[in-house]
Amino acid sequence: MSAAAVYAWPASANDGLTNIIKDPKQWGIQTGDYANTRYSKLDQINAGNVGKLQVAWTFSTGVLRGHEGGPLIIGDVMYVHTPFPNIVYALDLNNDGRILWKYEPKQDPNVIPVMCCDTVNRGLAYSDGTIFLHQADTTLVALDAKTGQKKWSVVNGDPKKGETNTATVLPVKDKVIVGISGGEFGVRCHVTAYDTKTGKQVWRGYSMGPDSEMLVDPQKTTALGKPIGADSSLKSWEGDQWKIGGGCTWGWYSYDPETNLVYYGSGNPSTWNPKQRPGDNKWSMTVWARDADTGMAKWVYQMTPHDEWDYDGVNEMILTDQQFNGAPRKLLTHFDRNGFGYTLDRVSGELLVAEKYDPAVNWATKVDMDKNSPTYGRPLVVAKYSTEQNGEDVNSKGICPAALGTKDQQPAAFSPKTNLFYVPTNHVCMDYEPFRVSYTAGQPYVGATLSMFPAPNSHGGMGNFIAWDNTKGKIVWSLKEPFSVWSGALATAGDVVFYGTLEGYLKAVDSKTGKELYKFKTPSGIIGNVTTYEHGGKQYIAILSGVGGWAGIGLAAGLTDPNAGLGAVGGYAALSNYTNLGGQLTVFALPN
Repeated sequence: MSAAAVYAWPASANDGLTNIIKDPKQWGIQTGDYANTRYSKLDQINAGNVGKLQVAWTFSTGVLRGHEGGPLIIGDVMYVHTPFPNIVYALDLNNDGRILWKYEPKQDPNVIPVMCCDTVNRGLAYSDGTIFLHQADTTLVALDAKTGQKKWSVVNGDPKKGETNTATVLPVKDKVIVGISGGEFGVRCHVTAYDTKTGKQVWRGYSMGPDSEMLVDPQKTTALGKPIGADSSLKSWEGDQWKIGGGCTWGWYSYDPETNLVYYGSGNPSTWNPKQRPGDNKWSMTVWARDADTGMAKWVYQMTPHDEWDYDGVNEMILTDQQFNGAPRKLLTHFDRNGFGYTLDRVSGELLVAEKYDPAVNWATKVDMDKNSPTYGRPLVVAKYSTEQNGEDVNSKGICPAALGTKDQQPAAFSPKTNLFYVPTNHVCMDYEPFRVSYTAGQPYVGATLSMFPAPNSHGGMGNFIAWDNTKGKIVWSLKEPFSVWSGALATAGDVVFYGTLEGYLKAVDSKTGKELYKFKTPSGIIGNVTTYEHGGKQYIAILSGVGGWAGIGLAAGLTDPNAGLGAVGGYAALSNYTNLGGQLTVFALPN
């Protein structure tokens, strides 16, 4: 099925943005489209000629630290963002990227130490002449796309409590959907819809707590096909622990206009010491399907009940219409931090596939797929790797994957030409020692010491870039990488898949075989997402480089203690031999 056939777009969707998304010459949303496929129909650059790519132009952002996300291309203008202080540039594509306007918010630098894993931001959003920026300090700003003038702003959280933002936002119809981060500070997280014209709050749904505050219906909201029942979250926490329960929403959002559902994942429960929060800790670590207009949840699926490893569930939900067991199905595919690739029916929430997408994953043997089993849909945990069973102040060793997951936020791509998903992964394991911690608002609420290292008995590196069949739950091909692949992938109609590496390479590989077709080393490590567009009859590839993020936090923040950065500093210490800080946009094209 072609990408064009994925949706029949109802006229009620955000028409301006919908038309931009349908035009492959533009790149109107961070995830490529509402379905989060990161697929482009452009094919001027293809498997036969991609080896001739060269740098067309570059732009320095003027900011160090980690550059996640990517630029938007609306008409003849490219919009580029930076990590904190979250500067926005509008660049004129008709004039060698001349700066049309620059917006630099004034933010309190005290927000920096409350940001968990670098000062990243995953990018801007666009809707009806407005650029949306969700700042680190949780201020959501609406800017006039032509002038950069502020139309309105609204504060979504309180950094003094540890609430911050690293994510992009999702414009849907007349609303913009916004998340929050702060799980490492005992924040109780939520998803909020604001009116795109006024900034007025329309609805807010929490990840845990009373049914009315989560926007769930005990009888109509289902989990694995059954009603969740009254107080499903409250019953899964001890006392009032849900009030500092985490479940943050700093990942990506997808939207299906046919079902009118927004899909996203919630993150880890607070604290990282599982002994301190008995129960399933619902609804952290959960796939959510919410009505875009009301916020009411249609279904939920908790992937890692009572998380013991910090396997946030925030990664993107990719929506496709494919054949499954010989019948057409509306699918949702999600590569979770916990190392399992999930395929669900996005209408009903039925679990169809749950398989390991890295052979190193060892904390669970499998996900129970027997519908008649009392543990249906749950991972079967291996006692040796259970930080709960091993207990406080015990170092549980050799757990795979590490806390940053088999994949973190770096988004995968899907090609309707191959029916394969292209997944940037972390091939990393950890030792994890939980300890007792007390809650103080605005202070770290972690309660675990971690160390990270490459998956043992393997190729010695910390990453793989894989092609995945979501209907069978199988790896089709896998490319070894020395470091985690922390860049978002791009698949194109030219049979090429692009991704970036932590050392700074932009790579192009054949979508069918994985054969490397091109690579170029940019000035700094790449944790941004590859983007493509067409301008003046030419196809371009654009990538932000600027090492950082959780994997690059040692370099980004100048940390040397191997246990710092929640365990990542030691694991990625060798990265400093390959790259250095820098914020740059590099744009590639074929020679004239």
